[in-house]
Amino acid sequence: MTEPLLKKQIEKKELELNALLEITQAINANVPEESLYKIFNFTLRSNLNIKKLTLFVMDDVWNCKATFGTKKNYHKTKLDDRVAMIKNIHKMSEFEDCDFDEFDMVIPVAHKTVTLALVFVGGLDDVDSNHENAEGVKFIQAISNIIIVAIENKKLARKQLEQEAFRKELEIASDVQQFLFPKSLPNTVRLKVEASYLPHDTIGGDYYDYVPINKNQFLICVADVSGKGIPAALMMSNFQASLRTLLRQTPNLVEIVEALNYQVLENTKGEKFITFFGAIYDISLHTMVYVNSGHNPPILYDKKNGIRLLEEGSTVLGAMHPLPFINEGFITDLDEFLLFCYTDGLTETVAEDGSEFGFNRLMKYFRENNSKDLKTIHQDIIVDLDTYKGRNGYRDDITMLSCRVE
Repeated sequence: MTEPLLKKQIEKKELELNALLEITQAINANVPEESLYKIFNFTLRSNLNIKKLTLFVMDDVWNCKATFGTKKNYHKTKLDDRVAMIKNIHKMSEFEDCDFDEFDMVIPVAHKTVTLALVFVGGLDDVDSNHENAEGVKFIQAISNIIIVAIENKKLARKQLEQEAFRKELEIASDVQQFLFPKSLPNTVRLKVEASYLPHDTIGGDYYDYVPINKNQFLICVADVSGKGIPAALMMSNFQASLRTLLRQTPNLVEIVEALNYQVLENTKGEKFITFFGAIYDISLHTMVYVNSGHNPPILYDKKNGIRLLEEGSTVLGAMHPLPFINEGFITDLDEFLLFCYTDGLTETVAEDGSEFGFNRLMKYFRENNSKDLKTIHQDIIVDLDTYKGRNGYRDDITMLSCRVE
């Protein structure tokens, strides 16, 4: 090798090493992704005699991140997902009817079995039949791998931060939801209340409550908001606060439901709604008043009348104002009874064959087991649900609230 040629080779290597050092320093300085793409573009244009280049990177889809010297605007080009199958360097002449035929070769950047990026190159000096061993190609591979791996690490770090932020939001929402539920439920000789809550996810959109009004009256209620997650939990928190505030102002369930409907509509602008069942029982008068606002009808059992479904009420809350109709159910001479309330996640639990648990199965259970204690009833139903669904997961939150007066 002649001295001028050797000198030229050494100078080229120095330029490449300096370029790699600059890129490493930029990565250590945590420069933005866009800056790394600009450094990639500038480095290859200035250090190699490349006439044209286009870099595609896989985000959620393939996106053109850097390009120069091309006839076509590749920022508007959509890559077929099959390009992810490219694992080795290929000359573009190997492909027929290709949108990238103005380039000489494509150089993939992969991690394990996943193709992260594709570098399309045209006009490189030392492209020959042994292109994988060409010095220019090796340099492009080196700089591409360094840049793309650094950017992938940035994506991963960003995703981890987002997941951590979301986890904290879930924790807060879960804590908020726990405050919705009563800390303790009565378990006396005369009055027993039992509740079971099985959230579909970390947090859900179901709500139940037991609220003593005075020494003779108490309210029992269950509700289900459309939607899930943090918005549903926060909406239910607001709903609970409104309900308890209204109960301190009036024991009139019709007035309470009308006010709740207005507040839900104001807060959600009609984008969400709530199904609600609320009942007030008077121990001394042996009477129950209730309103069912589009909720699954609770099951009421007493020895004199057997099983009844509590269906009187209104449409769902938050869909329209004023409510098109509202009726208050009124039951007298109710001194010993069992009331079972639930959300639709129970009856809509799906088996492996696609069939639903259903209301009839629930009714059959209560016809045969209404004398059991509340805790056993809940345990029986949960075991039956778990067996029924088989390997399927639960699709919705499940809430059960039972009340027995003796």
